[in-house]
Amino acid sequence: MESRTDLDMQEDLYSYYASIFQNNTFPLAFLDKDALDANIQSIADRAQPKQIRIASKSVRCVEALRYILQTNPSVFCGLMAFRAEEAIALAQQGFDDILIGYPIVNLKELEALGRAIADGKRITLMIDCPAHIKILTSVAERLGVVLPVCIDVDMSVDFPGLHFGVWRSPLRKVEDIVALGRLLKASPCLRLEGLMGYEAQIAGLGDQMPGQGIKNSIVRLLQKLSKPKIAQRRKSAVEKLQQMGFELRFVNAGGTGSLEQSAKEPWVSEVTAGSGFFQSHLFDNYRHFKHQAAAGFALEITRIPKPGVYTCFGGGYIASGAIGPEKQPLPWLPRGTRLIPQEGAGEVQSPLLYDGSVQLKIGDPVFFRHAKAGELCEHFEHLVVISNGVVVGKWETYRGTRGLIG
Repeated sequence: MESRTDLDMQEDLYSYYASIFQNNTFPLAFLDKDALDANIQSIADRAQPKQIRIASKSVRCVEALRYILQTNPSVFCGLMAFRAEEAIALAQQGFDDILIGYPIVNLKELEALGRAIADGKRITLMIDCPAHIKILTSVAERLGVVLPVCIDVDMSVDFPGLHFGVWRSPLRKVEDIVALGRLLKASPCLRLEGLMGYEAQIAGLGDQMPGQGIKNSIVRLLQKLSKPKIAQRRKSAVEKLQQMGFELRFVNAGGTGSLEQSAKEPWVSEVTAGSGFFQSHLFDNYRHFKHQAAAGFALEITRIPKPGVYTCFGGGYIASGAIGPEKQPLPWLPRGTRLIPQEGAGEVQSPLLYDGSVQLKIGDPVFFRHAKAGELCEHFEHLVVISNGVVVGKWETYRGTRGLIG
């Protein structure tokens, strides 16, 4: 069997995957373990010399999370979860050092988290305002537990007439971070463990989007201007908190698109990566790194309305965020397949245009990649795992695993 790399060079991946899945029922989601291995190594190399926390929302598969962590335990240091139920379930399955990347304010969820922490689970909660401290303090006092917390500092940058970044934390000025630190000092049932600063406008915004030449140039310029401001804001926040007597267990930064930049900062102890492991298609659009497509889904051709048009059953797996054509699934294999703009990817059918060399017929698969990595797993109960040209297992997604809600 030829290697995945050789097939990439020969542009013969379609027959490779079609042969593997010839006895499967469609639609199906798959994970190519050989490509995943290559991405794991590439991400580790890009993040040197820092440790890496895995963003679970971009994986949403317990076995995949476990597999990545076990490849290099000295490099992959823990998880960044996105839901309370998820964090508790992962802790119960033996995962350690779980940072919840978003504030939790529901009292029932906080009480469940508090009980898990009291039982010895290492879970850290996110805060960014006095209201969060008040809510967490009331729960901690009621349960008689000390809750570990992490301060989320906003990393967006304002230019004249433009907010460059995403609306997350309200903490932008050092004095606001200091004020929050004082409140933490006055709350003996909360313990500051870390600081996070996520530069979404670099980590999650491609600078080489197809057909957007002028916009790409603007994005590159704004990213270049933002980087020193982001680094200085993180540095100032860490220094001020240390001056207040806080001993930070971790300082978290970065994402798949900004690993190299964040890893350079001496005050950063770890970076976060998620989408790069599966390499969803939005992450193809960066100049400074290229990972392998490791996960996707396959649909079955059920109609051929006319020569050159092939209609697949299902496929309307649209990514979250602002609506745009880039949020649609990307027809991947055979190379040259493309969605019809007037129809796109639909709930019950996705018609495609194709005039390539593969003689497609009814019943043949077409392979797609989702725009966002973890969201693929919201539509399937398991990933069909392949390696060296054969199916080697099935890994349940969060959707298929009871107790893990995506």
